[in-house]
Amino acid sequence: MTTTHEPTLFEKSRPGRTGYSIPTCAASASDLPAELARETAVELPELSEVDVVRHYTRLSQRNFGIDLGMYPLGSCTMKYNPRINEATARYSGFAKLHPHTPPTQAQGALALMHELQNMLAEISGLGAVSLQPAAGAHGEMTGLMVIRAYHTKNGNPRKKVLIPDTAHGTNPASSTICNYEVETVGSDAHGGIDLDALAAKMNEDVAALMITNPNTLGLFESRIAEAAKIVHDRGGLVYCDGANLNAILGITRPGDFGADVMHINLHKTFTTPHGGGGPGAGPVAVRDFLAPFLPVPAIVKTANGYDWDYDRPDSVGKVHAFFGNFGMLVRAYTYIREMGAKGLAKVSAMAVLNATYIKESLKDVYHLAYDEPCMHECVLSDKGMPGGVTTMDIAKRLMDYGFHPPTVYFPLIVKGSIMIEPTETESLENCDRFIEAMKEIRRDAETNPDMIHEAPHHAPVTRLNDVQAAKRMRLTADL
Repeated sequence: MTTTHEPTLFEKSRPGRTGYSIPTCAASASDLPAELARETAVELPELSEVDVVRHYTRLSQRNFGIDLGMYPLGSCTMKYNPRINEATARYSGFAKLHPHTPPTQAQGALALMHELQNMLAEISGLGAVSLQPAAGAHGEMTGLMVIRAYHTKNGNPRKKVLIPDTAHGTNPASSTICNYEVETVGSDAHGGIDLDALAAKMNEDVAALMITNPNTLGLFESRIAEAAKIVHDRGGLVYCDGANLNAILGITRPGDFGADVMHINLHKTFTTPHGGGGPGAGPVAVRDFLAPFLPVPAIVKTANGYDWDYDRPDSVGKVHAFFGNFGMLVRAYTYIREMGAKGLAKVSAMAVLNATYIKESLKDVYHLAYDEPCMHECVLSDKGMPGGVTTMDIAKRLMDYGFHPPTVYFPLIVKGSIMIEPTETESLENCDRFIEAMKEIRRDAETNPDMIHEAPHHAPVTRLNDVQAAKRMRLTADL
């Protein structure tokens, strides 16, 4: 590994150099109780202001984000976040609103959340929404808690959740956290859920089928209504992982094809920030008969305005402090209002078009696991690549061309998979640049595979040992 090392502020420190000017304090040191006083001076870096600014500016330029280039990160969409979202989230009436403000003095914020709930209900085709969950996986857990509460209310919480082998990894994790056993349902030859396998596993012990549609192969589950009927006929519920809503937005609705519960990743579909682990938002939508089990408080509209409703005895309780991450809700609300119904449908159309264009352009160059019409993402693999070039090599080499690597080695049912999701915001020219980079990597694999094995060559840090980089992060300075 080689690297252009950026010293830490402590390493750059020089005795006596300062970046501040503070008036002399009138209080004497003796005013501080002796037991609270330090015995030695605190070791802070001594630097000028410009040293600090340049340090952090250099570090910021090492990050690759959606504002710098294409982010074909399948599954976990890294959509572009329009700046208008940031402007509205920073309105002082929203940004400075204290969470303990009485409802009578926060009518604007409550109105926004109430309208957003209604918008998400309409988009999902489900009757009721809670905005509380802080992320997609948190939404999964909340949705499964609702399912458990519903079955318990009916005398049997049931024991199992069925999950297709194309599921996101969070699905079995969330099910296990909610004390459900997980059984995997295989896929058929076309990459969709195997209905015969589903019917064989479905019984009165199954609480829910947890399915992603479109699935993680980028394929629409065209027999989803049949799958839902199999589950419903035995008293189970259908949980739709809404992570891929971006592909069907404004075109079809999970509630219309049989889903009873779903979470919606606002960062994936509605352009709220995603990186860094949050703050996020993963609202949960349910059919009307499940509404009493949603978290409290619910936002209700009364004759006197908007208010919180805590009187919900069947509720699973609170799942987040206060009412969710409000700033994310403002951003999503702004995006939906800005796009409108026609604009949201166009989002999905463009996302599908871009993914299909890339799939059709590369399927003769890279192995395509399932040659079916794709939705917003397509899955290639390294099968048949010359020179021993692997999926990881391809991902690293893409960095040299100025692209963030796609998701690799997922979904698990495709060996050496490369999941590519361009999203709707990439132009034809950007898609063509990505396609040409992939083709060049394929050509180089035939003539100079070692060069690809050693990629990236132009990134600030070259090839890392992935395991050691995760286990032995260097977070301190050598002083």
